[in-house]
Formats: sequence, structure tokens, C-alpha cells
Amino acid sequence: MNAIVDQIGDLAEAGEKMVERLRRKAFLPESRKELNVRFGIAEAAHLLGCSTNRIRMAEEDGRLPPAPATQNGRRPGYSVAEMLNMRSILGASPERAPLDIPAIIAVQNFKGGVGKSTVTTHLAHYLAVQGYRVLVVDCDSQATTTTLFGFNPHFNIQRDETLYPYLSIDPTQVDLLYAVKQTPWPNVDLIPSNLELFDVEYELAAAGSDGGSVLAARFRKLKQGLMDLARNYDVVLLDPPPALGTISLAVMQAANALLVPLAATTPDFCSTVQFLSMMDQVIGQLQGAGIAVDYSFVRLLCSKFDANDPSHAMVRAIMEQSFGPALLPVPILDSAEISHAAMRMMTIYELEKPIGTPRTHKRCRANLDQAMGQVEALVRQGWGRVAPAREEDIVNAA
Repeated sequence: MNAIVDQIGDLAEAGEKMVERLRRKAFLPESRKELNVRFGIAEAAHLLGCSTNRIRMAEEDGRLPPAPATQNGRRPGYSVAEMLNMRSILGASPERAPLDIPAIIAVQNFKGGVGKSTVTTHLAHYLAVQGYRVLVVDCDSQATTTTLFGFNPHFNIQRDETLYPYLSIDPTQVDLLYAVKQTPWPNVDLIPSNLELFDVEYELAAAGSDGGSVLAARFRKLKQGLMDLARNYDVVLLDPPPALGTISLAVMQAANALLVPLAATTPDFCSTVQFLSMMDQVIGQLQGAGIAVDYSFVRLLCSKFDANDPSHAMVRAIMEQSFGPALLPVPILDSAEISHAAMRMMTIYELEKPIGTPRTHKRCRANLDQAMGQVEALVRQGWGRVAPAREEDIVNAA
């Protein structure tokens, strides 16, 4: 092999070692990612849609355990697990009804660098804070989402822990339960990925003349496997590869909703238009082959938006003119806080305290809550419901 080509493997090995060093540094102790975020009583009441007095009364009458006090007598706040218990006791859970169909949302764009994995992970954590049961399925062999959840795809994840044993030409698994991993979030699970998942693409490409029927079978199999798993969740988020391949096609067919992130640049806009055109053609071919594709909603979400950049404002205006109501009105603002959190392999929702200034953090969090809340509203509309009325809003209105 050419000596220059050999350097690619050396670079990859050196990079993997550095990723592991960063992961160990970020996830001490014991190199495991932990969730230490807590909610003060005012924030807890806001999330539950009730008054702080109702929480205190439930603690006083024994329905809720009191939040443990710190040495200085102040409450440290409620953990995510404690919040879930509070939702259950106080009847504030947003979980779907048994007959409601779980939302299976593909976060897809064939253009790289649009923040697809960042959107997926932040959406998962936002929904977790709101009290939903979430499953994240990393279908991308680059495994960025897996990394953001605290796993090193190279060192921690084996091929048999990904979708591979289920989707391969010679499957060794009949369902997807084997691949589900717990995350630091008590109500978020993950099916991880690593580079070896790409072997599925090779195998199906090499299937020869029978490839078409094998491919169709894999499409139906992924959808069935995800529907079986989804019985235990409210929302399933799929992060497919940023390219048109076997796995991307299977994800498109398995999903019942589509979220398309795109940045506010002319190349991203043009690329997304091509993506939508290609999607239209592929869906037509799938339906022609008897493979059903049906979405409850298709929305575009502008990401990495700089409100102070005139070119971003211009491109966003073009998006609005082109896509109309299919473009979600609130974009995800470009924020250093998101970048700083990503350096720690975290999302904004996992930070115990601001990395930058408190003002920057508060503005970033508020924007993400609005942007992700738009998707939550679409999910609830699919169940025939809207966000429940908040107790404090009713009191204030009176």
C-alpha cells in the first residue's frame, strides 16, 4: 500500500485515541457520563404547569418526598428522576394515551454540517425534560449522536450492539431489544452506532440480482422493529446518514414524520431543495414498489441562524417565501453556548451551570425551548391534543 495512503489509518488511530482522552476527561468519575442537572422549585413548577405551593403541599402531606437539603439549608433542586416521579404523583405526565401512535421522527438532510445530530440530541433532551419517554436511534455510521450521549463508538460499541445484527444479510437478531442502551437520562434510551454499521450498505449492494427484494424486506423489517419498540415510548428519534443509501431509505420508510434541519446559507438552501426533490422521487419509487411511506408532518427547521448576519436574514426570507408554513417559525440561533457544551460532549439541557455568561446561556436555553417546543406541539397535534393548560396561567387569567 502507498505510504501516503497508510497515513490515513495512522491519522484515524491518533484521532480515536484523542476522542477517548476527551471523553474520559469530560465524563469523570469512572469515565462515565452522568446527569447532574437539577431544577429549582420555581422551574419545577413551571415545567409541571402548577404552582410552587402545590409542590410544597404534596411534600408536606407525604405524597412527595421532600427535596434533600444541603449543608447550608438550601435545597439543591430536583433531579430528572425526581421530576418524573412528581409528574406521576401530581398527574402532570405528558405521555401519550395507549391508543396514540408513537411519533417516529426522522431528522434528515443529505447536506452535512447542518447540525442534524445536534438537533436530534437537543430535541431528545428537551422532550426528556418535558417528561416524555424517548428512544434515540443512531443510524449513522459516523455515530455523532452516540458520542454526544457519552459513548465512544470506537472503544465502547461493538458491531453487534448496533442495528447491524438486525439489518444484515444474515441477521442474528429477530427484534431490536438487544440494542437498546440506557443513557444518563432516566427517560431516554439509545440504540448506538459505530463505523461497522456501514457494512449493511456493502452487504445489500453485493446482494446481486436479488438485491431489490432483500432491500424491500429490510425496509419493512426496520419499520416493524421500530414499531414494536415504540410501544414503550412516546417519541422515537431517528438520526440517519447524511446520504442516500440503504439505511437512509429504510429510515425514510420507517418514520411517520420528517424534520429537516438546514442552515441559513445559500449552499444549504440549494442543497436542501435538491434533497427534497430527491426525496419526492424516491418516495414515488418506494410507493410504486408497494412500500408505504406516510408522514403525519414534514417540517423544515432553520439551524445555526445568526440574527446579526444580513446574509442569514436574506436566506431565511427566501426559505419563508419558498416553504411557507412548512418552515418552523422559530430558528435555532447560532450560539457559542451550544459549541462550548458540544466540546464537553453535552447539550444545553445537561449543563449544571452556564459555560459562558448567564445571559448568553439563558438566551440560548430559551431559544432552544421555543424551537424544540414547536416539534413537541406537532407531536401532540398528531395525538389530537394540544399543550395542557397551566395552573398558573388559569389563575392569572382569573
